[in-house]
Amino acid sequence: MRRLLLASALATVLYTYVLFPLIVLARAALRPRPHHEADIMPSVTVVIAAHNEEASIGEKLENVLALDYPRDQLEVVVASDGSDDGTEEVVRGFEDRGVRLLGLPRVGKAASLNAAVAAAKGDVLVFSDANSMFAPDAIRMLVRPFADPEVGGVAGNQRYVAVADADAIASGEQRYWDFDRLLKDAESRGGNVISATGAIYAIRRRLFVSVPENVTDDFVTSTRVIAQGHRLVFAARAVAYEPVAKSGGQEFDRKVRIMTRGLTGVVQMRELLDPRAHGFYAVQLFTHKVLRRLMAIPLLVAAVTSAALWNRGPLYRFAAAAQAAVYALGALGLLLPDRSVAQRKPVVLATFFCFVNLASLNAAWNVVTGKRIARWEPRRNDAAAEPAETLVTGRPES
Repeated sequence: MRRLLLASALATVLYTYVLFPLIVLARAALRPRPHHEADIMPSVTVVIAAHNEEASIGEKLENVLALDYPRDQLEVVVASDGSDDGTEEVVRGFEDRGVRLLGLPRVGKAASLNAAVAAAKGDVLVFSDANSMFAPDAIRMLVRPFADPEVGGVAGNQRYVAVADADAIASGEQRYWDFDRLLKDAESRGGNVISATGAIYAIRRRLFVSVPENVTDDFVTSTRVIAQGHRLVFAARAVAYEPVAKSGGQEFDRKVRIMTRGLTGVVQMRELLDPRAHGFYAVQLFTHKVLRRLMAIPLLVAAVTSAALWNRGPLYRFAAAAQAAVYALGALGLLLPDRSVAQRKPVVLATFFCFVNLASLNAAWNVVTGKRIARWEPRRNDAAAEPAETLVTGRPES
């Protein structure tokens, strides 16, 4: 039984981290599904939900208003979710340049986005965060795939700005996104990218469905495009820049938040897990958003069973020793994140691997025990950061 458990656990890990990416890359090369692009200029509404973003919202609005896109085709709507700092005053300073402010009571991000979309007039909705800065041609590149009537949504290309004194976790985050970008491009060329990132993505306004509470809004909003029979593609040239969090503790909270809401979002969009209706996309979604989020479980099984089988042969000893080495390197990076040794590539990769799986285990526990994300509270450092959200005990709303 222990041998079977070990074999099953290792097979799950190898499939998720090695075989599946190879399948995605091979499928894109052997069975490409190209989409049409053109230099079109549809009417666009940029939607930004903000809570206490005084430090970054002015720069964000200057960034959007300076983009290389026809001004008469560009609308900007900022939904202030009960901000009690100077966010609304800053936004009002842009009203004479066409920015619309929705000053809302404290209703949560989902309700803020829903209100902003209800007020939007553009044919295409572009969603972004207050601390994400667009490249000058980002919107032009983002809307090009909408020339294809099958395309209902476009995921943009989030890139992290290098931070000079980033620790091992931040360095690992940047390396992960480099790899993830490669997979997104391959997924898109083969049919659909799994989902979009909140830093930059767009959908046709007619495909928007109200965002429920307690889920990752960018995941649910973008995957609903696929649920409605349209394609979700990746635009590598539509770039948004974000600073990576310098603090491991801050990044851990962000990861747990995203994964908790992400798993809840998968439950909300579970219809997409049916391969009879959605083909290979269902396999992509299950592998990336379920198996990877729960990978800590087979990893724990592999560690325990390989150690228990130590005396059964050199293969089991190798498996146990290899895992111990990875976790030792990860512990080194987590315990000494600012030391030079933590910046070495093997340590960076092992640290981020351990870090992500610890966060995923925490997130899975949140979902199982019914904890939900109720409110977002910005916690920013000098590099800027992700709005954090508070976990509240209670059953998630359906």
